[in-house]
Amino acid sequence: MINKRIRIVGIALLVCFSLLFLQLNNIQVRQASSLSKKLQVATEPLSEWQLPRGAIFSADGKLLAESVPSHDKYRWQRVYPAAYASAFSNLLGYVAASPDFATQFGLEAYYNSYLEQHSSGGVLGNHSETDDLILTVNTRLQLAAEAALERANAPGSAVVAIDPRNGDILAMAGFPTYNPNVFASHDLAAVAAAFKKYTSIPYYENPLSNIPTSVTRAPGSTFKIITTTAIFDHHPSIANQIFPQVPTYAFPNSGNPPIVLQNYAREVCGGDLAQALAQSCDTSFSQIGVELGAQVLGTEARAFGFDSRPPIDLPSTEVAASVFPPTSVIDSTPLEGYSAIGQFDDSASPLQMALVAAAIANNGRMMAPHLVQRIISGSGQVAYRYHPHVWRRVTSAATAAQVRQLMLGPTENPLGTAYGVFQSYYAQGFPPAAAKTGTAEPAKNVCGTYNWLVSFAPAGKGQVPRVAVAAMVPIPTSIYACAINPTGASIAGPVLLPVLETALQMGSSLP
Repeated sequence: MINKRIRIVGIALLVCFSLLFLQLNNIQVRQASSLSKKLQVATEPLSEWQLPRGAIFSADGKLLAESVPSHDKYRWQRVYPAAYASAFSNLLGYVAASPDFATQFGLEAYYNSYLEQHSSGGVLGNHSETDDLILTVNTRLQLAAEAALERANAPGSAVVAIDPRNGDILAMAGFPTYNPNVFASHDLAAVAAAFKKYTSIPYYENPLSNIPTSVTRAPGSTFKIITTTAIFDHHPSIANQIFPQVPTYAFPNSGNPPIVLQNYAREVCGGDLAQALAQSCDTSFSQIGVELGAQVLGTEARAFGFDSRPPIDLPSTEVAASVFPPTSVIDSTPLEGYSAIGQFDDSASPLQMALVAAAIANNGRMMAPHLVQRIISGSGQVAYRYHPHVWRRVTSAATAAQVRQLMLGPTENPLGTAYGVFQSYYAQGFPPAAAKTGTAEPAKNVCGTYNWLVSFAPAGKGQVPRVAVAAMVPIPTSIYACAINPTGASIAGPVLLPVLETALQMGSSLP
């Protein structure tokens, strides 16, 4: 009986051994090639398109971007919540699902090294993690900016709000917007169609251009802030002049007959400097430009950051330098006068003009603009914190105070160019606001205007301005005939005021 049991066990073991031998041969010979390929795939590192990214939050804690499991070959889907996707599109940019397309724009590109998975050391050794961005931008203010631009319905328009004290970008929006989820889609045919659609849109109206920072236009009379500052910095005696009350100004030494500039609608204006700035008198400021000269105007413009790219945390391809023509180009009497009023070849971005207003508001110090206040690591630690710093010491505190006082004229003087649009603002009990309007012509004999308004508040005596805003709204020929071109205040005012008012209402709730 025992021998029989031993014989059965022996046969069973022999069968098992035979099966094992056959399977080993099957694995080592027949399936070797396919298993090798599977092993290679399993051990290859995943591409960045198959890994999650860190989240992005607004200053008030709203989720603006996240990665969620996609259960397809990409494994993860970048999602921009619908409530804020279009309003923040120019800031966030997007991450495309495939390297076949331009893959990253905006903050997604600039802070990619933090957002993508990266190695991080710790007490338990190195591990992979993603970091989260916390912005300076508030959703309530950003949505107010988007809504104001949508009401204006002018492609290529933009508005920027900044805290003059530290350079925090509180809102930055352009029109039109786009839905970044379209470009993050895993449907590559849909992505390709979207790229084709947007590449056909002119750069200066294309939402992928980041209009507030990369599109520059003639700043028109908002440049008079810089010209006025140049008076006190270089030729203060000009501030005591009384300018003739005239509708036109003939540039001296400009030929026979001379080149003649005329005020808007041939209105008669002049008087002292306060009157000239309040009424935005072109004849007076053209005369001032001639007296200051190209060298002084260029020096002052560059002190305000012209001809330099603002150091904001966005890819350099999305941030343009504003331009003041070289002295060699404008060193003739007529062109000096035109440049002094923001015409000729002067050009500025909405960000630049917000910085100009902010510098005057902040006692002559222009703080570096920024969009991210801090970065939180995967373990919850602060991996990065922004420290406010001065980008340019534009002018003295004394000069800034004099220009600030003069900039109250456009909103408080009944003849001021912004007086009408600010009546509703003051009726609601808001504090004194300094401002400057601008209505720039695109080129000689071309209809349409670039309509500007810059402002900061509170700007009363002893008050500390908390917000500076710049709005630019282009109006093309097709809407207005040359004979009835609108003014900067009437077109840009309805865009700027809701942003300024919302910021002041929010007060200490801003970052």
